[in-house]
Amino acid sequence: METTRRAEGRVRPVPGGASTPEGGRALDGYLRAPFPWYGLDEAFTGPRWLTQVGTAADGTVRHGSTGHGEEPSIRPEAAAREPGAFAVVVTVAAHPVRGDGTGVLDATSVSSAAWLAGSGLLAYTWPPQLDHALRDEWLDQQTETAFELAHDLEGPAWTTLSLPVDGAPRPFHYRESAFGWVLAGSTARDVHLGAYGRGMSAYGLAFTVVADISAYA
Repeated sequence: METTRRAEGRVRPVPGGASTPEGGRALDGYLRAPFPWYGLDEAFTGPRWLTQVGTAADGTVRHGSTGHGEEPSIRPEAAAREPGAFAVVVTVAAHPVRGDGTGVLDATSVSSAAWLAGSGLLAYTWPPQLDHALRDEWLDQQTETAFELAHDLEGPAWTTLSLPVDGAPRPFHYRESAFGWVLAGSTARDVHLGAYGRGMSAYGLAFTVVADISAYA
């Protein structure tokens, strides 16, 4: 998901950047990932869709997202109607700080997943009545807040809940805001999970490895 250029950096999310043009889904990027993708389990029977993957400088896929429900949009005509229910699951490759022969790659953590989820939610929920200048200021302020919250998962803004991952309960950090909800945790498969959404309760979600990512395209 190219809503950020670095999972751990203070980079403003790009509104609408979570989706490619119709017919141009980045399936090949998902197929190149060296880690499993996660989505909602078979209990969810609604629409499924892809966003985009995030890559390192060498082209290695680092993270990406799978969408469920009504695909959100920031287009003016979409902002004029009641927003639909959706949940987006963010999968982040887990690794510590390590050298790649030319430098040091950024570590990823549960905070990385929380940051990507928080910035992803902002990309779709900025107030549509704002003009472009005020929107940029709003995004700067809210993105800074999302960054700080993602790196303070033990702080008062977060609560904890247990959700099924591959059929077994796993702990997640969870918070709600006026824009929707965000959660983040880890799996037993060397990936971190984030998720964000609105109109769909996070408490009833269950995550599982996507058997066929092309089903989302």
